[in-house]
Amino acid sequence: MGRGRQKAKHTKVARDLKYFSPDTNYGALERELGGNPRLEEDLEKWPEYADTYGDDEEDVDDDVKTA
Repeated sequence: MGRGRQKAKHTKVARDLKYFSPDTNYGALERELGGNPRLEEDLEKWPEYADTYGDDEEDVDDDVKTA
């Protein structure tokens, strides 16, 4: 008896979630994803927190000793 009612509730909730589209604040999203405009200044103050390896894999391979 309860399975049909439970399945109907889950179907309704799933349908509501599927078609729900909240208003997106694109200005806030752009500010969040834009990064830190003071990054260079901060890296000059605290160089120990700078990424010394960067994205190049060549730098990482130089540190590995091969047998």
